[in-house]
Amino acid sequence: VVPGSKGTVADAEEAALQAKKIGYPVLLKASAGGGGRGMRRVYGPDELAQSFAAAQAEAVSCFGDGTLYLEKLILNPRHIEFQIMADCLGNVVHLGERECSIQRKNQKLVEEAPSKALSAELRREMGEAAVRAAKACGYEGAGTIEFVLDKNRNYYFIEMNTRIQVEHPVTEMVTGLDLVREQLRVAAGLPLSFTQEKAVLSGHAMEVRINAEDPACGFRPAPGKTEFLHFPGGCGVRVDSALYTGCELSPYYDSMVAKIIVHAPTRLLAIRRMRRALEELVVEGYPTGADLAYLILHHPDFLRGEYDTGFIEKNLEALLRYGQACERGGERP
Repeated sequence: VVPGSKGTVADAEEAALQAKKIGYPVLLKASAGGGGRGMRRVYGPDELAQSFAAAQAEAVSCFGDGTLYLEKLILNPRHIEFQIMADCLGNVVHLGERECSIQRKNQKLVEEAPSKALSAELRREMGEAAVRAAKACGYEGAGTIEFVLDKNRNYYFIEMNTRIQVEHPVTEMVTGLDLVREQLRVAAGLPLSFTQEKAVLSGHAMEVRINAEDPACGFRPAPGKTEFLHFPGGCGVRVDSALYTGCELSPYYDSMVAKIIVHAPTRLLAIRRMRRALEELVVEGYPTGADLAYLILHHPDFLRGEYDTGFIEKNLEALLRYGQACERGGERP
């Protein structure tokens, strides 16, 4: 477990005392949070009061609850999460991991499964830890146990999301299971329809979140009217969206408008399939992050599977410059 405060911190003064014990840098997190909201990195004591106020205000705005806790910040780890399903009979199964390290503002942009960072032994160990955690709290339903993985392949539990997540289609594609169906079965008091032995991963899956935002302006949300829309299709391509031509995007909700998910026998083929899907995608009326995702899928570090949560921060400027150069030349980025 990542070192942190024992419960929530009452105010900035208490947070400062806890941070001094743990050692900087630290991370302030909303106790009722999720989706990267209500979080602030703090690199030194002079930043703490302002960061505490900002995180608390965002937590109140997003969740109606401003309570925060504090934990040690592990710099540029890999973000690995394990999908679990549990029924009312005490059966708990994990469905493998998802790599979620391509992020901006602590929110995921690209997810894939399986992760190139995990050996078979480490995958087994982390999966068993996820199952133990769910059993320890008597959990029922779909949930996600989230870890960060440091450069020495040490993993740390950071949180559990007690819901089905945006990126659940990645797991559905590699397992062939319908997680929403399983949720309904569990809610009806039925046992899981599969065992750990039958939860076998096949091939490679990847998801790109399409957000109505401008990466060149700090990922600022860009609501507007959807003037034209064309989604990709074909073998191994799935689109989850409620978007349609003429749809007016509200500035009061999350900026995600679609998810593009692909599946293929290998990681390289999945990357190629996702590139093709993004080439086919057309959304007119406002900027989206689709072109940035397309560029990420060509980056050497991503192709090698050697990336961490600092990837966007380190490479955004260069990726945007390259994309702009391609546009000036009349080419697809």
